[in-house]
Amino acid sequence: MDLSKYEGIIFDMDGTLVDSMPSHIEAWRLTCLHYGYPFDLDYMWSLGGVPTIETVTLLNAKYQLARDEEEVAKTKNLLWKQLNLTPSLINVTYDIFQQYLGVLPMGIGTGAERSHALELLQHHGLFNKINVLVTATDVTNGKPHPETFLSAADKMKINPTKCIVFEDTKIGAIAAQRAGMDCILVKNGQLIL
Repeated sequence: MDLSKYEGIIFDMDGTLVDSMPSHIEAWRLTCLHYGYPFDLDYMWSLGGVPTIETVTLLNAKYQLARDEEEVAKTKNLLWKQLNLTPSLINVTYDIFQQYLGVLPMGIGTGAERSHALELLQHHGLFNKINVLVTATDVTNGKPHPETFLSAADKMKINPTKCIVFEDTKIGAIAAQRAGMDCILVKNGQLIL
């Protein structure tokens, strides 16, 4: 893939670079069961990239419930860890990562909490290879707000319009578009150009 017209690459993490979405969906299924939320697979999948606590806010609003957001978020994260599933890398995006390693600055812009992102990136030996990491912990506004991607571009000292984003969700693609960045979607391990 020729990305030479760009000055920087930003990857979403879950579902884009690391195939962790199935395990997160299972943790959400268990969380919904525990707290009495109806579980809607398509809806939960559409929220990929939204920080956990914001997902709880959306669930409360959708189902007119008032569950404690921090408690539900902590439970979901605990359940995810208890699943003890080590997500694999997604080959199509990892190949691009390898192709441009040392050629273009690269960052991760994720809706995951910093501790979760560090754990996954270090497990796969990626953390020391990226230039910046922006997580839900580092921003005030999660996706679809552009802050995650704008912050990554700023930390790489690159004009946002000179960045390309790889994302797996519509919410992430909207965030990239709002940041003035081109975006390539990743679906089921394939690039959608």
